[in-house]
Amino acid sequence: MNIEQLNTDYGLANQLQFRVGKGNFPVIAIHNPHAQALISVYGGQVLSFQPTHAPEDLMFISQQAYYEPGKAIRGGTPICWPWFGSDPEERGRPNHGFVRDRLWQVKATATTDQTTTVQLGLINTAETQELWPYAFDLSIDITVGKTLNIALITYNTGDRPFALTQACHTYFKIGDIEQIKIQGLAERTYIDKVNGGILQKQSGAMTLSKEVDRIYLDTPSTLRIEDPTFHRNIKIKATGSQTTIVWNPWAEKSAKMLDLAAGDYKNFVCVETANAANDAKEIQPGEKAHLTAHYSIEQG
Repeated sequence: MNIEQLNTDYGLANQLQFRVGKGNFPVIAIHNPHAQALISVYGGQVLSFQPTHAPEDLMFISQQAYYEPGKAIRGGTPICWPWFGSDPEERGRPNHGFVRDRLWQVKATATTDQTTTVQLGLINTAETQELWPYAFDLSIDITVGKTLNIALITYNTGDRPFALTQACHTYFKIGDIEQIKIQGLAERTYIDKVNGGILQKQSGAMTLSKEVDRIYLDTPSTLRIEDPTFHRNIKIKATGSQTTIVWNPWAEKSAKMLDLAAGDYKNFVCVETANAANDAKEIQPGEKAHLTAHYSIEQG
């Protein structure tokens, strides 16, 4: 991508600028009156979001993250699409689909007094149809202001329906994994992927003291992460989603992950707005499906 041309076509004076980022990937730097953010065009993901006067970033990014073609960036808001988790057909296709490790197209930018919006997109190609034989127009609208809004929109441009699972696989930066509480999941049933996929029920607020990989079913639209170390609550409001994934690899597994430092697990938690498990979406020809995650920071 030509950075100079991107700035000519889509740059916004004193507010939005395209730059060359790590790995020579193009990134979008936003600085408006309410927040600053960094968005990677590769992967279509937010790498940083920090409201004005907030002492800490909302996003966790591993200092050992890969910035290489064909590899996902560890942190921020990777997009899992058109499947969440391992290949549902067991054909050796990549985990979490094929959009988090490719370059998206810039479709539009816009600004108001309160926000800055970027729209990125992907369409089917001969390569994607080898992986997933459907026609689609996928876009992501990222709106930066006092809060952060991410809307993933799937348009079926083909002549037959398709089903998908998907997630906004967000890595939230936290002060101490053993001090946080996730509110809103009490009494919800979850699939415990660490324990062979058995069904369990959440008792009270969720806390973490070991590896966790859970798909919570029939979840409410609003959740909160209480983070006493950073003296803040992170509010997550979802639309178009009935499932929530909570993930942290903990010490032993993260020590084996080359794109995580050994102690990184202490400083992030993934709380993912998703359509997964029994919440798969079927999209008819000519129809669209919307999945939206809205993030805000409240003083704790």
